[in-house]
Amino acid sequence: MKRTLGTCYYPEHWSTDIWESDATRMAEAGLTWVRIGEFSWSRLEPTPGQLCWNWLDQAIEVLGSRGLKVVLGTPTATPPRWMAERHPDMFAVNQFGQKRGFGSRRHYCFSHEGYFAESQRITRLMAERYGANPHVAAWQTDNEYGCHDTVISYSDAAGRAFQSWLRTAFDDDIEALNAAWGNVFWSMEYRDFTEIGLPNLTVTEPNPAHVLAFKRFSSDQVIAFNRAQVEIIKEHSAAPISHNFMGRVTDFDHFKLGADLEISTWDSYPLGFLEDRAGASAAEQRAFSQQGDPDFQALHHDLYRAVGRGRWWVMEQQPGPVNWAPYNPSPLPGMVRLWTWEAFAHGAEAVCYFRWRQAPFAQEQMHAGMVRPDHKDAPAIIEARQVAEELRDAPDLQPSQAPVAILFDYDADWAWSTQPHGAGLSYFGLILDHYKALRRLGVTIDILPAETRDFSGYRLILAPGLMHMPQDLKQALSESDAEILVGPRSGARDAHFNIPTSPLPPDLPGLDVTVARVESLRPDLPRPLAGGGAVMHYVEELEGSAVPLLQTDSGAAVAVRDGSMTYCGAWLDPVGMDRLLKVLGQAAGLEMRDLPVGVRTRRTATEEFWFNHNATPVETEVGLLPAAGVLRRPR
Repeated sequence: MKRTLGTCYYPEHWSTDIWESDATRMAEAGLTWVRIGEFSWSRLEPTPGQLCWNWLDQAIEVLGSRGLKVVLGTPTATPPRWMAERHPDMFAVNQFGQKRGFGSRRHYCFSHEGYFAESQRITRLMAERYGANPHVAAWQTDNEYGCHDTVISYSDAAGRAFQSWLRTAFDDDIEALNAAWGNVFWSMEYRDFTEIGLPNLTVTEPNPAHVLAFKRFSSDQVIAFNRAQVEIIKEHSAAPISHNFMGRVTDFDHFKLGADLEISTWDSYPLGFLEDRAGASAAEQRAFSQQGDPDFQALHHDLYRAVGRGRWWVMEQQPGPVNWAPYNPSPLPGMVRLWTWEAFAHGAEAVCYFRWRQAPFAQEQMHAGMVRPDHKDAPAIIEARQVAEELRDAPDLQPSQAPVAILFDYDADWAWSTQPHGAGLSYFGLILDHYKALRRLGVTIDILPAETRDFSGYRLILAPGLMHMPQDLKQALSESDAEILVGPRSGARDAHFNIPTSPLPPDLPGLDVTVARVESLRPDLPRPLAGGGAVMHYVEELEGSAVPLLQTDSGAAVAVRDGSMTYCGAWLDPVGMDRLLKVLGQAAGLEMRDLPVGVRTRRTATEEFWFNHNATPVETEVGLLPAAGVLRRPR
C-alpha cells in the first residue's frame, strides 16, 4: 500500500476566493488527503431545519478537481447554539455536579437521548448527500471522543441510562449486584436498580466496584454513539470510516470502538504531549523540548495499528508550535519530517498535518499550520514537500509481525485509576515504562488487545498490570511458545473488583508464586536491587518456590521464574527494567542493541529505520545520525 500525506482544512473559515489556490498548493505539495467538515454544523444548519449545503458542495468539488481525496467528518463534536435551546439538558455534568456549558466544543452527554437522535439525523443527512460523491473517499465520525475529559458525565440522563445498563448486566437481579459489589460493606445494599446513583458526591471514596462499573458503562455509551453514526454512513457509502483517537486518552475502550471502523486514526502532538501526557522528567523535558519524547508517539502508533486491525493513519500531525500545552516551543528543523517517517515506519497509511492554515481568530489562533495566516509557507510545508519527494522512491508499505508483543487493556486502566494504591500511579504509565525499555534495546513491538488468545509467532509477550486476568488468558499465555512476563498487579482482582481468595493472585499456571502483601512506595524511597537498579512506586511480597530472577539488596524476591513464565511483582526503574528484559530477550532469542540515548529503530518487512530524537548528532553502528535525523535502509 502506498504511503500518503494530507492535511486538515476548514473552508468555512476562509473566503471562497482562496479555495482554489489552497487546493492547488496542497496538490503541488504532494498531499493526497484533505479532512473537512467535522466542526461545521452551525454553517450546515444555521437554524433548525434550515440546511445550507451549497458551500460544502463547492468545497468538495474544488478539492476533488485538484485530485485531492476528501475525508468528510460528521459535525457532532460541535452542536450549534440552537441545539442547547432545543435540548437544555444535553450538557455533560462533571464529578462535582456542575453542568458544562456552550462556548467551545464536545458540549454534549453521550447518554442524552435527544442529542443522540440529533446526531443520527445530521449524520443521515450528510451521508445521503455525499455517500456517492466520488471525491469523498473516507469518513470520520465526530472528533476526538474523550478530549477535554468528556466521556464521563454525571447527568440525570447518564444516571437513568446507567441503571438500565446495570439491570441488563445483572439480569434484573439486584441481589446479584449486591453480592458482586460487596455492598454489605458499610450498609450499601440496594433494594432495586432505581436506587443506584452515580459514584460521585459521596462523603468519602465510593465503592470501587461501583466506580469500575460506571466506567464500563460510560465506555459502552461512547461505542453506541459511534456505532449509530457508522451504521448510517454504511447505508449510503462504501468509503472507509475512521475516527481520530487521542494520546493517552483511555476513558473508553478503543478496541471495541475500532471494531466498527475500517481505519483507526490518532492525533499526534509530540511537543504538547511531552509537557502534558508523556510523563517525562524535568531533565527529559529539557532534553527533548523541541523533539518530543522518543517513545510516546511510537507507543500510540503501535496501539492504534492494533485498534485498526492493521489499518491506521495519523489524522492530525503537529506541524509547529501548538496553543494548548504549558509551554509551546517550535519543533527543531527536521522534526516534522522525522515524525512523519516514524509514523510510516510503524505502518501508517497516511499522515495528515493539522492544519493547512493557521487561524487568526478564536481558541486555536496560536496553533501553527502548514501555511501562515498571511498565506506564506510555514516551515512544516517545506518538510512535507521533502517527505512527498522521498515517498516517490520509497517502497510500498509492508508491515510485518514483530517478535515482541505487549498486551494492552482499557479495562485495566480503569481499574488502576479506580484504585491506584499510590499517588500518580497508572496502568498507562506502567505500560509506557515497559515499552520504553524494549525500545531502548532496539526491539520492534506489537500492541495486542487483552482479548487476544492466539500468540503464534511471538517470542516474548509482556502482560504487565492486567488487574483482571481471565483464566483462559492465563492458560493461553502459559501454552504459547513465547517467553512470558506478567505483573505487577496482574490477576489482582476479579471482574467485579474483588480480590480472588482461593487461591490468592496471581494464580498463574505452572508458576508457584503468591502475592502475600502489597505496598506502594514514596517516590523518594526506592528500594535498591542487588546488582543494580531499584524498585519504585509499587512492590509485592512474593511467596512460593519459583526461582528468583531479581532481588532487593535485602534478599526479597522481586521477579521470579519457572520455565518460560516470569512474574515481576514490582514497578522497576529503567536500570532494573533493562536488566530483566535483557534476560528474557536472550532467552527468547531476540536481537537486541544498547541504543544511544534518544536513538530508536524500527523494522518492517522490507526496511529498517533509525531515528535520532536528539538535538545533536549521534554516532551509531550505522554511522553518524544528524540531529533530528532519519536513516532508512533496506533489510
